[in-house]
Amino acid sequence: MTRYAIDARALLRIVTDELPVSPHHQLVAPQAIRSHALTLLLGQVEQGELTEREARTLHTRLTELKIRVLGDRVSRWTSFQLAREHGWDTTADAEYLAVTRLQADALVALDPELAAKAEGVVPVAPLSALSD
Repeated sequence: MTRYAIDARALLRIVTDELPVSPHHQLVAPQAIRSHALTLLLGQVEQGELTEREARTLHTRLTELKIRVLGDRVSRWTSFQLAREHGWDTTADAEYLAVTRLQADALVALDPELAAKAEGVVPVAPLSALSD
């Protein structure tokens, strides 16, 4: 079984496009992923890209998608260390990298800033890897 850490944008793409995730893969993410995805949905509604009804449907789908979420002491401290090591102001992105480093084989990040931070820190995979 291959474990992939995913970011909130990847999660939204999976549920929006109803992308299949291979049963041979497990999805992992920081505990806050669903809140991050909900914030992205809020922005899409406020910009007129989605109706509130569409956002609610996507919220239901993202809630139902099986993801192993992690927020344990080791993950949090690893994110702190990564943020310090790289001079980042917050641990928000570092949480995804910490989960990847500790629990996943690679990170699927559709957020360009997170993907850039991940380069050279953790293995990165394309969204299509989830279906393979």
